Amino acid sequence: MKLPWRSDKGKSAEAMAGGSYASEAVVESRVVTGVRFTIARMSFGRRVELMRRVRELARRTEFLAASGEAGDKMDAGLLQAEIERLYVMWGVKAVSGLAIDGAMAGPELLAEAGPEELFREALAAVRRETGLSEEERKNS
Repeated sequence: MKLPWRSDKGKSAEAMAGGSYASEAVVESRVVTGVRFTIARMSFGRRVELMRRVRELARRTEFLAASGEAGDKMDAGLLQAEIERLYVMWGVKAVSGLAIDGAMAGPELLAEAGPEELFREALAAVRRETGLSEEERKNS
């Protein structure tokens, strides 16, 4: 499992205009028209926070995935799903344009009861913001 240790060169230049910096970015959903995700941009402090949260889960996932036991593989899959949920909870600051069972969705409700396709799209947006390469995204 690769952790988001490095920054994505050039992203900060895109986020800055005239000496100002936007710490969040709004991403339009391609899955559901009208839905937008507010994604936190990567910073040094947020990178450290994410690494701390993911570190132990990632170690356990790698260890279990290397096992030949079916139960260990299932546990590794469960831990991977927990990591994915953590990424969304960490990186998605708001969801707009989506109601789930009559309640306006936020990151928690999206993860708990939202459409999986939309959750996966939010996860991909967060991973892009962390600066993971395509190969690293497949392994995290």
